[in-house]
Amino acid sequence: MNIVITGASNGVGFEAVLELILHAEHQVIALARSHEKLKRLFEIAKGLNPDCHLYPARFDIVHDDYESGLLPFVKEKIGHVDILINNAGVLINKPFVETSALDFAEMLQTNVLGHVKMIRQLFPLMPEGSHIVNIGSMGGYQGSVKFPGLAAYSASKAALHALTECLAVEFVEKKIHINCLAIGSAQTEMLEKAFPNYESPIAAFEMGKYIADFALTGHKFFNGKILPVAVTTP
Repeated sequence: MNIVITGASNGVGFEAVLELILHAEHQVIALARSHEKLKRLFEIAKGLNPDCHLYPARFDIVHDDYESGLLPFVKEKIGHVDILINNAGVLINKPFVETSALDFAEMLQTNVLGHVKMIRQLFPLMPEGSHIVNIGSMGGYQGSVKFPGLAAYSASKAALHALTECLAVEFVEKKIHINCLAIGSAQTEMLEKAFPNYESPIAAFEMGKYIADFALTGHKFFNGKILPVAVTTP
């Protein structure tokens, strides 16, 4: 499989890459904003599987240029894209009355519009049977428990969930499936920012493995679904 994953420098994205590269038949492009963290990811991946096909690249899904930057890189390295995992995201933890319009804009830019750009640009490179996996959050899942300080983050994830459902309808003719995993807590830097002093029973590598496995097989069973992945609250 030819796979592109964003937000690969840490957390569940980092761990998902390390799961995917264990299989030498996969070609993985790992995108993130930190060159140093991508370098570390590459070193670990090669240590786990010297024969892996991993192509890390520093890329900002909101601000960097797709036409002259990302697309030529993707075409050169893997040609087409079977799986796109939209994992990049940011979080702001502030009381609503202290959350500015710019804070909300930042959440929407990275957690929604960046993924919109990525999907629009890579869609022409995706053959029938491809799978797009958006990484949402239980914070944006309808009916889930909500927490103070996360209004902007949760609202942006809810928008990503709705986008997933809409695109599933639009992509039917090309037979491209798209799903969203509304993940709950996993022990990551983002979790620590959202819930200081809380320890999740789910390790980052466990959630990363789940995401990788779902990306490879989930489209056989689901399309246009927002799937909660949580055993605790938060």
